[in-house]
This record gives sequence, C-alpha cells and structure tokens, in this order.
Amino acid sequence: MQFRTIPKLNISVSALGFGCLRFPIHNNDYENIDEEQTIKLLRHAIDNNINFIDTAYPYHGGNSETVVGKALQNGYRDKVYLATKLPVPKMESEEDFDKFLDEQLQKLNTDWIDFYFLHALNPVNWEKTNKFNLLTKLDKAKQEGKIRYPAFSFHAGTELFKEIIDAYDWPLTLVQFNYLDEYHQAGIEGIKYAAQNDVGVAIMEPLRGGRLGQNLPHEANNLFNSVNENRSPAQWALSWVLNYPEVTTVLSGMNSFKQLKENMTIATDTYPNSMTREELKTIEDVKEIYKERIQIGCTDCRYCLPCEPENIPISSIFNLYNELHLFKDQDKAKQTYQKLIDGERDGGRCIECGACEQECPQDIHIRSWLNKIHKELQAIN
Repeated sequence: MQFRTIPKLNISVSALGFGCLRFPIHNNDYENIDEEQTIKLLRHAIDNNINFIDTAYPYHGGNSETVVGKALQNGYRDKVYLATKLPVPKMESEEDFDKFLDEQLQKLNTDWIDFYFLHALNPVNWEKTNKFNLLTKLDKAKQEGKIRYPAFSFHAGTELFKEIIDAYDWPLTLVQFNYLDEYHQAGIEGIKYAAQNDVGVAIMEPLRGGRLGQNLPHEANNLFNSVNENRSPAQWALSWVLNYPEVTTVLSGMNSFKQLKENMTIATDTYPNSMTREELKTIEDVKEIYKERIQIGCTDCRYCLPCEPENIPISSIFNLYNELHLFKDQDKAKQTYQKLIDGERDGGRCIECGACEQECPQDIHIRSWLNKIHKELQAIN
C-alpha cells in the first residue's frame, strides 16, 4: 500500500481510505448493515495496511458508526486513524456539539476520534459553525482528548472553501473530486489552494457513487479498452484522482472483497503524476461522453433520504433517469418506474416540502426534477 503524508501533522496515511457510507446490506435496506461481512471487509483492509477509516453520524441511518466500532475491537482500533463527522446540519444549539460527540464516542466504542470533521460545510452550515462557536468547541474537545485533529468536509463553491481554509489551522479537509467534478464544488482550484496552505486533502466520491465504475456508455468502455483492455473503469477513475500530487488519501465505499482488492492494487501502483499523456487524453474524451448524457449530478449519497412525507426513493429515481439517457433503454425505465407507481412511491407524489433539498450536498433542485421525470416516464409509450 502506498502512503502519503499530511503535511502539518507529519503522519502517513494510506493512499486508499475506507469510506463507510456504502457497507454491504441485507434485503436492499440501506439501514440494515450486513455486520458480519462488513467487519470482515474492514479488518481485511486494515490487515492489508489501509489505516484511514472514515464514517459519519448519518451514514446507514445512523448505524455505520456502531458497526465500525465493533470492527475496531480486538486490537484494530490502535492500527488506524479513525475519522467521523459532527452532523452540523442537525445542530440547533452550541450544546449539541457535546451531545453528538459523546454519542459518537459511545457508538464507536472509543475514547478518542483521530479526525473529527465538521460535516458538509456550505454557506448555511458555515454560518452555523460561527453562530455556535464550533471552532472553539473543536479546540476544547482537542484539549480534553476526545478528538485529536479537527477537520472539515465541504459541499459548496471555491470561494467559500478558501474562506474556510483561511479561518482556522486545519490539518485536513475532505472534498468531492473525480474526473467529472474537476471544476465542481471546491474543484481542482480548491485542492491546490489547500495544498499550498499545507492542508491535507482527502477525497470523497472518487467514483461518483459508483457511477464511474460500472454501466458506462459503450463508447466510454471502448475508449478505455482501446488504451488498456485489462484496466477496469474503476481503475481509470481512481488512478485519475491519485495522479494528483495534492491528494493525500482517497476514500472509497467498498462493499465487496473484489472491490477492495481492486482498489488496493490501484492505490499501491498509482503515484502522483504517473499517468501518461495518452491516458489523460482518454479520460478527457470519456468526460465529454458523460457530460453529453448525464442529466442529474446525483452521487447516491442518500442525504435526501428518508423522504418522510411520501417515502419516495429519490436517488433511485435519479439513477433510473440518468441510466435512461446513458443507455436509451426506454422499456426498462418504463417498467421500473411503473413498479414505483404501483407501490405509491413515484415522484409524482412529491408534496414539495423541500426537506430533501436542504440536505442535498449537490444543490440539486430535487422537487423540479421529480416532477419532470414523472411526466417524462409516464409519457413513454
């Protein structure tokens, strides 16, 4: 496993980190984690030198931290840097900081958290950060030994990202970055600014919720295979991210041993600036194919779920619509959506409360898209 250094801390973390948003589950129930399989996966990763484990308060309906805590027993806790996130969007007072942190320490079954991220900072959550004195609260928690290193994850534009970088002595940030999001959110300008200020950069969504690893348009697969038929789409996508010298670690949500093995190989072999001009040109050509077809920039993070009023599977509907435009299979889209209509879970049942849009890190106009998709899929003959 390749290791990269967090400059301000002079500690080495594995180039591949284990993201705990997409564990194996039972019966397609996002909250029902397959604990036995997950613990085996996490421990196998740690046994093979992955030393950065990243979870968060809301992952898997609040169950991810508990399962991670179980996996890190029997000596595994001391082998890793454990990261989790303060749910800033859920905070209503300054006192909530201690309430959430103490709950997370209990669920994780640990006395300390190595990297404690302020979760999903955007204009609203940055305002909360200042209103509730969260930077001071981070300092206090560090002094008390409950956390070791304050950090923040980010979902907004470059200018706000720079403002946050300048506002505190951060050792690490977590941003979304992949070959379709090079200029989205913090983007390449943001990660370079972080690196210039000796802030380590962890990457989330390197495969855009798995979208860059499977079910690619045929033209994209053909392009990749024309250069190297033995390299999978996931390998191309992860290699592109790891090629950046500003990137410290890439967090991947792996839910099978096959994915884990493949990603470990990529993270072992791909060093900064190691991709050839031909390989980078191929990525650029594939990006254009995607950009022409993808309609909605949903990463299936599921922050919009559950849809409390109507139980609408928002991200699944968006995925269905994107696949329709990627692969042009109208019959499959119509049949799949009809099942949602029959189950009274279709997008047409949206009451437009807007709760989902407040949680969406991609700033997707969910209500408008649900209405548009409902009309289009119903119109398919």
